[in-house]
Formats: sequence, C-alpha cells, structure tokens
Amino acid sequence: MLYESSRDESLKINPSQAIVQGLSSEGGLFVLKNLGENKIELDKIIGKSYYQIAHQVLKLFLDFTEEEIEACVDNAYKGKFSTEEITPLVELSDSYILELFHGPTSAFKDLGLSLLPQLTKTALDRLEDKDDILILTATSGDTGKAALEGFKDVDKVKIMVFYPNSGVSKVQERQMKIQDGKNVKVCAIEGNFDDAQSAIKEIFVDEKFKEELSRRNVKLSSANSINIGRLIPQVVYYFKAYSDLVVSGKIKRGDKVNFVVPTGNFGNILAGYYAKKIGLPVNNLVCASNANNVLYDFLTEGVYDRNRDFLKTISPSMDILISSNLERLLYYLTDGDNTYVNSLMTDLKEKGKYQISAELLAKLQGDFIAGYATNEETAKVIKEVYEKEGYLLDTHTAVGYKVLLEQELDGPSIVLSTASPYKFTGSVYESLFGQIEEADEFKLLVDLHEKTRVKIPSNLENLDKKEVLHNDLISKEEIAQYVAEKLGDLS
Repeated sequence: MLYESSRDESLKINPSQAIVQGLSSEGGLFVLKNLGENKIELDKIIGKSYYQIAHQVLKLFLDFTEEEIEACVDNAYKGKFSTEEITPLVELSDSYILELFHGPTSAFKDLGLSLLPQLTKTALDRLEDKDDILILTATSGDTGKAALEGFKDVDKVKIMVFYPNSGVSKVQERQMKIQDGKNVKVCAIEGNFDDAQSAIKEIFVDEKFKEELSRRNVKLSSANSINIGRLIPQVVYYFKAYSDLVVSGKIKRGDKVNFVVPTGNFGNILAGYYAKKIGLPVNNLVCASNANNVLYDFLTEGVYDRNRDFLKTISPSMDILISSNLERLLYYLTDGDNTYVNSLMTDLKEKGKYQISAELLAKLQGDFIAGYATNEETAKVIKEVYEKEGYLLDTHTAVGYKVLLEQELDGPSIVLSTASPYKFTGSVYESLFGQIEEADEFKLLVDLHEKTRVKIPSNLENLDKKEVLHNDLISKEEIAQYVAEKLGDLS
C-alpha cells in the first residue's frame, strides 16, 4: 500500500511515512491512488460500535497490523469522550444532527486529533525512527486545542500551534492559552488563518530550514487535515451515523442519505467523499459555507478565486479562503492527473485563482451541492431551531442547517454538528436573546446555561479561572524564526 503526492506521482511512500511526514516535500498532499478499489461491506458495520467501525475503516487506509489498529483506536477514544456512542445521532422533525462535540475539547476535531497521536507513535515505531517530531499547526480555532490536547506530553513529539489574533472566539482562545504540557507552545499571529496556514506550508518546503531541523534530529509534521492521519479517522463517523439510522429502522440497508457539512478547509466534507468512495450509500454531500463563500462559488461556477475580502463572521472556524483539502478532491476528479493538479495549485499560489473545465465541474456537481449563510441568516436559524425543536445549535452547525433548508433532497439528511454551542457563547446568546453590550463571554456561558438548561461541557467550565500559560504574539513573517528560537524550550 503506497500513498503518492497529489502533485507528483513519482513521490510515493508508505502509510507510516505519510503520517509522520504530513506534507509531501514539494507541497503536495498524500493521496491513495486506488481509493475505492476496496470497499467496506455494510454488513460489517451495521450495528457495530464506534471502535469496531473505526477498525474496518482504518485497515483500508493503513498497513498497520490488526492489533496495532485496535490499540490505536482504544487508546484514542476509550474513556476520553462523554458518551460511549462517541458521535450520537439526534433526530429533529425534519433532519438529523450528528453530534461530533463530545470529545476532550468539545469540537469535531477531537475525532481526528485523539487518534492522530496514536497513529503517529505507531508509525514511528514501525519506521524505527529515532528523530523527534515537530508538529506545526495553523488553527482557525478548534484544531489548535484538539491538537494540543492530543499531543501534550507525548514522547518524541513537540507541537506548536499558531492562531489568528482576534480571529477565534474568546472561549477557543482561552482553551489554547491555558494549555499545559512540557512539549507544547501556542502563539497568536497578526493576520488570519490563511496567513498562518500559508506560512507553515512554506516552512514544510523550505529545504534549508528542514536541514537545520535535521541537524537537531527533528522532523516536521502537521496536525491539520493536510495530514492523511488526521483525515482518515473522520471517515468513521459517516459510517457510524449510517449504521445508527439502519439500526433505528429509519432507513433500510442500502438506502442513500445526504450529509450536510459546515465547511472551511474542506477536510470534514472530504472525509464524507472518501466514505462514499469506499462504499457508503451517499446521495449528496452538501457543502455549507459562511460569507467567506469561496467554496460555494467554486462548486457552482468552477472558479476558485481567493482574491476577495476576508470576512470575520460569527462562525470563525470557517473563516478560510484557501481550502487545502480541495487539492485531494481535484486529484480524484481528474483520475489522478498529478500534473494538472500541480498546475492548478501553481495558479492559486501565483494568481490567487484557478478554473476547471465544464466537464470537471459537472463531475464535481454529481457528488456535491453548495450553499452559504450570512451572519444574519445564521443567527435566525439558531433562534428558530431552538424555539421549534428545543435544540441549541452552534454558529457553524447553524450554517449547515440553513443551507439544508434551501435544498430539496431525496432521502434523510444528516447535519454534522461540529462544535458545542458553548464554544461560541456570545454569538449564540445574541442569536437567541438579542444584542448585548460587551458582555463577559465567560459569564454569558453560565447565563446561556441558566436560560436554556443545555449542559455545559466539563472542559469548558471555569475557563476564565485557569492560569494563562501562553501570551506570545508575532507577525506572520516571524513564524519560521519563532519556530527556530522556541524549539529548544520544548522537551
């Protein structure tokens, strides 16, 4: 089993190397050429536990032994989530909500980032690699805390997380700034998520920088969904949701369903595409964007153009104009045409845009539907769903729900709920009860609970009472220098 670069078919490595390396040496993403050649039999996942389904999915993507996969899954999830179901499915009157926020940091990123450290450790053992790993991660809010929590105090791994100053919620920021661990570093940057992600990608292809790290016996890797080891675990919950619908009698085995996915970096919805490719009966994958609707334009017109204003919205984890995982989708849409994908990525870097053919667009629209929501529409949906269903959506899930309401889809629809509403308390509170004047977001967290009686996740309680351990702020141009200088502080 070999992965290759999305931009150069001559660059081939095994799954363990792909997980440890994260990103290909020339900037491409690792892809499995024969994705879909082997499929999951539905009989093997219907009625099974999350752990059992994860085992079935992972063995299609990894060359680990059965015992290694089982150990990775058990160590990642057992006792770490607030429910044994891991990702419970909640029925509303017109759809289903797949709750992906019951992990250690109350965001869907926990599903991938609880497992990635286990996969990384196993991969290092298989490779007999003696070097340390330095994880560099850009975050629009949720990946950062989930990665920090997953990798803290893991032997032979150091992690640095960069987030946009004033570009995440107060709760998200506090979660990161209080992070303990001897091997972790958190830093804000003056800029947005795309600035941080682009700077980190440049480090990954900087040979001089990597040579310097090599002299210090350190290798680079990533915890973003550009790392295949982060993306693969997200395929699992699509199968688990389908199994739950069959077991409950809502659908018959083989019936097709729709998944509505709040989307920024395109990793979460790409995991749904992978699930479809390996045998899950999916009708439509609905890509839901906020006002930074670069993906909506691409999926409807075939033009990807990041030359536009970057907007700060009430769904900040989706405030992204460069959706990295789209590159993997382009690889599969073009039947593995690495040269063409490379040309598109070159156009994106040099011109800020690219366009695909009408034929490719039609192929794309065979799997994907797109929509978007403004701040006002998002807030309206939060209020309407709470009043009608008694269910409290976060601002990102509300984007998905609003987009679903615009569609006429065949079969049941499942909206992926990507975070607890308490991670975006101010915006959720204002959506329900009207505008407030510069209220303390941590006090609002308690007020929101008292008014809705929705339980506050234990990891979000008393955040403001915990000691701040990270206060660094730098420009985006200083990221590489910061990494070099601070690496020695981590053990």
